[in-house]
Amino acid sequence: MGSILYLAIGVLFGFAVCETLFPNLREVGAKTFDGKTLSLSSYFIRVPAWVLSGVLPLTWVTYLSAYVIKVVFGTEYPLFAANVFSMFFVGGVTVLLLIKLWDKRKNMGKEVLASRTIIVCEIVFFAVLFLFFTELMFYTFRVSDGTIRIGYSVFSDFAPHMGMIRSFSFGNNFPTEYAHFAGEDIKYHFMFQFLVGNLEFLGMRLDYAFNIPSAFGMLATSALLYALGAKLTGKRLVGGLTVLFFVFRSSPSFFRYVAELPKEELTWKHLAEQSVFLGYTDKENWGLWNINVYCNQRHLAFAIVAMLLAIHFFLPYVYEMAEKLAAKRAMLKEAEAGKEKKAFSERCSSLWNRFICYIKLFFFTKTAFGVKHPVRALFLGLLLGALAFFNGSVLIACCCMLFFMAAVSDHRLDYLITALTALILSTLESKLFITGSAVSLQFFFGFLAENKTLLGMIQYMWQLWGVLLLFIGAYLLLGRGVKRYLVVVFSVPLVLAFSVFLISGIEVTPDNLYLVEYYISVNHKFVMLAELLLSVFPAIIIAELCSKESVLLEQSVLIRRITAVLLTVILTATGVFEYVIVRNQNKGAYEYSVNDPITVWIDENTDSSDVILSPEYSLHATVMGGGMLYYGHAYYAQSAGYDTDARAKTVKQMYRANSPAQLDELVKECGVDFIIVDQTAREELYAREDVIAATYEAVFTTGEDASRFTIYDTGKLLVQ
Repeated sequence: MGSILYLAIGVLFGFAVCETLFPNLREVGAKTFDGKTLSLSSYFIRVPAWVLSGVLPLTWVTYLSAYVIKVVFGTEYPLFAANVFSMFFVGGVTVLLLIKLWDKRKNMGKEVLASRTIIVCEIVFFAVLFLFFTELMFYTFRVSDGTIRIGYSVFSDFAPHMGMIRSFSFGNNFPTEYAHFAGEDIKYHFMFQFLVGNLEFLGMRLDYAFNIPSAFGMLATSALLYALGAKLTGKRLVGGLTVLFFVFRSSPSFFRYVAELPKEELTWKHLAEQSVFLGYTDKENWGLWNINVYCNQRHLAFAIVAMLLAIHFFLPYVYEMAEKLAAKRAMLKEAEAGKEKKAFSERCSSLWNRFICYIKLFFFTKTAFGVKHPVRALFLGLLLGALAFFNGSVLIACCCMLFFMAAVSDHRLDYLITALTALILSTLESKLFITGSAVSLQFFFGFLAENKTLLGMIQYMWQLWGVLLLFIGAYLLLGRGVKRYLVVVFSVPLVLAFSVFLISGIEVTPDNLYLVEYYISVNHKFVMLAELLLSVFPAIIIAELCSKESVLLEQSVLIRRITAVLLTVILTATGVFEYVIVRNQNKGAYEYSVNDPITVWIDENTDSSDVILSPEYSLHATVMGGGMLYYGHAYYAQSAGYDTDARAKTVKQMYRANSPAQLDELVKECGVDFIIVDQTAREELYAREDVIAATYEAVFTTGEDASRFTIYDTGKLLVQ
């Protein structure tokens, strides 16, 4: 009940803020970006805005309250008090804003009714999407019959996710440390996991706490993409196709796989039973490019919502500048049309004067740098800044795209307000959580392409995106106006992926290129952001083919629509096949008992200030109990910039200590509170359990012989 109340307060707060500060949002679907009548329901943009602008601030207020209560007042378990304070505080502000709205209820009521223009096709489409995303999230992660089931395709990423979630819901991880590298600062983005952990703390079952925000992120992303496509073109079909291409990616992998199959295996049954991801590009066999990513990295879609809201709010400024440029161009042409034919020098002078006119319009008018909606710009900056520890990659990509939009926009000071606010807020967050540099920005050309040249990267992208790349190139060459420029804007994350290395703690040198190429795969989020935005352009072309007045082909409407269907199939075939693979791969799952004795003991006898020495666990009953591991899953720890090599060496030294004195000295130096000895520690780390047992008291044991699992308390010293 507490979790439902928490979410309700968050959404109501977002509703009250948006309706108070931005009442014009009620008309956001009335027209396209270029001013044509559209009559799209405003709820496709407003509802995601309500939820994000309410839940995001409420989550931060709760976290910061818990942080202050723990650090300043020394409260052992601060989350209960933090939730009480945050719900009362945010709830009180919400009531005040709702009272203000109530005074304007007559006008608001008419506007709200006017915005209810959702058509039947949209209802069906988004109902199907809601069921699809919800089922997908619960299929890959669920709790039933006292067992937590984590699908095979999401297992790896869920190691840090579950560690951080349970460090909040079962522990008191304030100041926050990384659950798989306890004792140091937190470099890993964790606020989505805090939201999930807090919902579980408030009584929501773990799978609901994790899956509901995840499904919302996917549905809200789809709604905003749908609105983006519709508002760019005035066609709902473009929005629907954009969402379809977002869910089911374009790639030639499926067709290549089918072409290479032996004839006897080329059957529907074989394809329907495929359970291994295709691997024609580097790391593709990880499921790195398909819908599985959004099951794995649940925080990604949630953060994308803020990025899409920012694009929606700033795009009208780009169209304002384009409209003024078009008007000036028309005026100049009209002025020159009535004149007699000029000499070459005069024509050159005319071109120069036209250029000067454009420069003045671009940079030396009141609107070019004037402020139009400072409050909205500030609020967007706060939302984007709050993303830094939800997903920093989305924040970086969004700010870079907004820079390129600002270059051709009116009201550039609005962009500046948003950018500075986001920068200041993210910097403050980094200072709070991270010791030293938050991220290392280094040049690295080529991403995962084997041939790190321009031609090699194009070949790599063809292998990755296939026909989508042709659509994007065609629109870049043949498109017009703002939409053509948006090809450039939406390609910015792709450029980032192929040009920078964003891993902290790893320097790009000739000697460690193998390591850099291993970890550069984290840039895949930039590629996916570019893909989901650029998908609007094949949607535009295919929708044009379906139009009765299409100028693309002279053939009959039927032929053009058949062509459109075939192109849609080509663009989505690999994505659909990979969805089948996700389904098949997750028929099996790693299972963890909710009442596992290890999980229960860790939960009841440790908190987040206790550091546990263990083998290199990824997901384990210890992690499920909220245990803070001295050295857990190394991949994400190293990619976040932690010195994993040094810790790995220290772990071996502690496990292999030859005497109680040596062991106790190392334990005190590293701040270890508990030591786990299990079969892995004995067989792979060669643990000297005789030394450990002679030094510390065993406080928990389960299992027998080789499978014996024992926890030793380093606070209970047996020798002096």
